Amino acid sequence: MDPSTHLFWITSRAAGTGALVLSSASVTMGLAIGARWRPRGRGRGTDLLALHEWLSLATLAAIAVHGLVLLGDGYLHPSLADVAVPFQFSYRSFWVALGILGGYGLAALGLSYYARARIGQTRWRLLHRFTALFWMLGVVHTLGAGTDAGQGWYLALLAAITVPPLLLLAGRYVGRSADRDRGASLGWQTPG
Repeated sequence: MDPSTHLFWITSRAAGTGALVLSSASVTMGLAIGARWRPRGRGRGTDLLALHEWLSLATLAAIAVHGLVLLGDGYLHPSLADVAVPFQFSYRSFWVALGILGGYGLAALGLSYYARARIGQTRWRLLHRFTALFWMLGVVHTLGAGTDAGQGWYLALLAAITVPPLLLLAGRYVGRSADRDRGASLGWQTPG
């Protein structure tokens, strides 16, 4: 098989996998920072925040490449609307739509970092927690639309990059639930 005839498809697959790896690393790092798991020492927390920001921006770039490079694919012949509007593309429409929605959500929440002074720090932190939901849409998109999703090596990669953030998310939820239960037993009024 001549790879040059599938260059756009191969490039899109690589960029999609890169976006998934980068977004998983960013979500993992964000959850670790939120849990206050930072190395001791001057400036180390700032370094982690900078790395988290870099991973987020690199994720957005990889997502853009993943969708836009498909415009050159000679087999599917997608239009700009197909790769930018949910449920427009006939190829695995539902799964592709989840990926498009996940990409938009990650872009909106990731770029909201630069508007957090206008949004308000408390409101921004609350909104930023939805990043994990949009990341999960990307994971589900990969499983439903990804051509490599049925391969053992790809499933192993997917497990390696999704299990850590999922464990951190579970830990965050369990920790909050335990805090709420402990507060209730002491007669404290806790939100939600």
